[in-house]
Amino acid sequence: MVQNIIFYAIAAVMVICAILSVTSKRILRSATYLLFVLIATGALYLQLGYEFLAGVQISVYAGGILVLYVFSILLTSNAGDKEKPKNWKRILSAAAVATAGFALCGYIIFNNVATFKDKYLTSALTAEEINMNKIGMALMGTDKYQYLLPFEVISILLLACIIGGILIARKR
Repeated sequence: MVQNIIFYAIAAVMVICAILSVTSKRILRSATYLLFVLIATGALYLQLGYEFLAGVQISVYAGGILVLYVFSILLTSNAGDKEKPKNWKRILSAAAVATAGFALCGYIIFNNVATFKDKYLTSALTAEEINMNKIGMALMGTDKYQYLLPFEVISILLLACIIGGILIARKR
């Protein structure tokens, strides 16, 4: 019962902050609301018992990526900049497309729940648990299907973005 209340409280924070992040007219406030969404996602991982994933979520996304976003925002625009008003036709058409996409996803999920339970859930419950060494080697290994090279390429890309932001801010 208590876990359900905590889950619904975290989910409410996530939904409210996600809506505020998209609808806010000030870009730094949007980034702050995004931070709350990312932290709440980490809290959900903690509630599920995935401490490693929660730590990665908080440190990488809430800590690193969001700081990079805020850094880019501050370098390329004024802090008090507001978004230009939108055209109501575009807002209504975007809402219609989002509603249709939500309905399609719901239809697919609810029609495939029984198949998913029969096919995957029973095998997932009997599978052996993977330890942290295997996860670490998969993320930072250099063999086939391991992710050290893409990780390094992304770090170079982020460094190039930071240098580009500094150069853009310098020209002003």
